[in-house]
Amino acid sequence: VQLQASGGGLVQAGGSLRLSCAASGLKLANYAFAWFRQVAGKEREGVAYSAGGGRSTTVYSDSVKGRFSISRADDENTVYLQMNMLKPDDTAVYYCAAARVGGSYDYWGQGTLVTVSS
Repeated sequence: VQLQASGGGLVQAGGSLRLSCAASGLKLANYAFAWFRQVAGKEREGVAYSAGGGRSTTVYSDSVKGRFSISRADDENTVYLQMNMLKPDDTAVYYCAAARVGGSYDYWGQGTLVTVSS
């Protein structure tokens, strides 16, 4: 199993980015996916979650609710994180992770850096 995260970059505050998490070696529908972010010296924060097993449930942290949107394209085996109205506080390395329904996050992408300038 491999998760390949991409799409990070430098953007001005108020701008948008879309992160991608391309999965191989697993069937997307059988897994829950989440996006996490981490700033050096701080704890990792979960920001968005998409349930697997045919459920459409999504959950967002309060810090990104209304600005970020997680989606999945089963035909592409890819999970996306659309990030709008970005703020400097969103600057972090973003990771995607996959968990079998009811399981723990066993698979992680390598991280993609998002930098939001003020």
